[in-house]
Amino acid sequence: MSFHGSPLHRLKALATLAVVSAFVIDPALLAQKQSSSSVSSTNAVYQRGLAAWQSGDLASAHVAFESMVKANPRNVDAQSAFGQVLWQQGNLDAAISHLQAVTRLRPDLAIGHVHLGQALAQQGALSEAARELLKGVSLAPGNPQAHEALARLLSLEQKTDQAIAEMRRAVELEPDRPELRDELGSLLAQKKDFSAAQMEFRTALGLNPQYQPALLHLGVAMLESGNPDEAKQMLQRAVQANHNDGLAHYYLGSVLESQPDQSAALDEYQYAAKLIPNFVPVQTKLGLLAQRAGDTQTAISSFRAVITAQPDNPEARSNLGLALLQEGDFDAAVRQFELAIGLAPADSSYRNNLGAAYLQKGDFDSAIRQYQQGLTLAPNNAELHYNLGLVFKLKDDLASANEELQKTIKLDPTLPDPHYTLGVILWQRGKFDEATEQLKEVARLKPDYAEAYYTLGTVYKQAGNLSLASEALRRAIQLQPDFAGAHITLAAVLRQQGNTQAAAAESKLGADLTQQTMTLQAATFATNSGIKMMNAGDLDGAIAQFESAIKSDPSYARAHQQMATALERKGDKDRASQELEVSRQLQMKSTSVK
Repeated sequence: MSFHGSPLHRLKALATLAVVSAFVIDPALLAQKQSSSSVSSTNAVYQRGLAAWQSGDLASAHVAFESMVKANPRNVDAQSAFGQVLWQQGNLDAAISHLQAVTRLRPDLAIGHVHLGQALAQQGALSEAARELLKGVSLAPGNPQAHEALARLLSLEQKTDQAIAEMRRAVELEPDRPELRDELGSLLAQKKDFSAAQMEFRTALGLNPQYQPALLHLGVAMLESGNPDEAKQMLQRAVQANHNDGLAHYYLGSVLESQPDQSAALDEYQYAAKLIPNFVPVQTKLGLLAQRAGDTQTAISSFRAVITAQPDNPEARSNLGLALLQEGDFDAAVRQFELAIGLAPADSSYRNNLGAAYLQKGDFDSAIRQYQQGLTLAPNNAELHYNLGLVFKLKDDLASANEELQKTIKLDPTLPDPHYTLGVILWQRGKFDEATEQLKEVARLKPDYAEAYYTLGTVYKQAGNLSLASEALRRAIQLQPDFAGAHITLAAVLRQQGNTQAAAAESKLGADLTQQTMTLQAATFATNSGIKMMNAGDLDGAIAQFESAIKSDPSYARAHQQMATALERKGDKDRASQELEVSRQLQMKSTSVK
């Protein structure tokens, strides 16, 4: 489960955000345009108001322009300036009232209609906004600002072709503005004309090499065009140009994840999530990647953030449930899957996940009910049949298990696990020939399946075929050198063959690996115990358990990661940071080995 929005859709969202922010008027531009439109522009109060506005002192500008409007309500410049200051202060209704006064007083003033249209668009009154902007364009067809504003509105209305035409006209009138080139490129990208879009983004960067929106948009367009290496370079430049742009970090993370550089991608997602915590896609990707890296606490936190923003999102509920399941909080996982089912009762995958949660709890009957209900929704779902067969096997109902596994294989004969589980059942029932056939099919479907070769070797051993047993077990060890059981079983086969020296060597190696496994199991048990204590609020007890886990197995990354969480909650940020770094290094080492 993952976030499925394409970069194209994200560019569209970015363009929409740019539209809204671009509606705010530059007071310097206003001073330039309006200083010649009325004698009042020489008024000292008006000039003082403009100076305050340009310096960002909206309160003083408000006082100055309001006093002018009260003194002379027919002062067009004062009405326009006051309306725009109110707009920037967030008082949109009052702003529109004053901007409407401008168009009543000067119906032939094109810029007045443009400003009013922009304000109405931000209010959501798109049809009224269109009327004003079209009026502005008709009054001043050579004014690039009018065409630019109309193009933005048309983009909001999803009239992309018309928006492109208007933005092209704005570019023709003012070709050296990088902002216009970038916006034209964004509109072209919405039409999937990435070649033309990239040309506009590059032109914008030619005009201003550090124009950060163009760096970002060009990077996303490159990503959509299938050029991740070039996209990475461009997005890195976008991050350097504006390190506080959460979207740039998010897209850079997307590229890094695809390469794959999971650790670097995780860092970018985490940084983006701090900058834009309410952006659902970044929280979703952060959660999924953290979950794969074993950082379940980060995953849980991210999925909870998604649910806060979208409480009726069943996929987010299910993602959280899977992270809680991985964390070992089975009851909480069950609750999330139940909520997902309530939101999307026709989706069989949530029944499948709920069944898995009950299976982890050891509640086989409830798991069976969920899988069977899932099959009423999706009777040809091979995974549901397989999971149901697995539960029947765990309940020692081998006949029912065999039936479900046969159905699974019929639905999808390319899946290795059903053949493997069926082979084990046949072996347990003493049907060695049939078992070996299923296990050989597993090896054919998945040649790197070490456990299948181990089980095949064990079946051959019990059937008395020591030569084939030795061959299969050696293949299992070749695929997984730390497979303790394979070494021990091979030692037994070698002893039966009379090769005592080789048997002793394999036996010792198997014993050493078993000890390592026991050490990891001890570390896992202590870590799970610590998590339960931490969730109950016993931080000291949790820290003691995590310390025990680390002592048992210093290379167990999850223990260090959970220790970092506990120390962070206790306020020991320095030690928490150290433990988190150890966890990350161990995870990176594990990933590189794989």
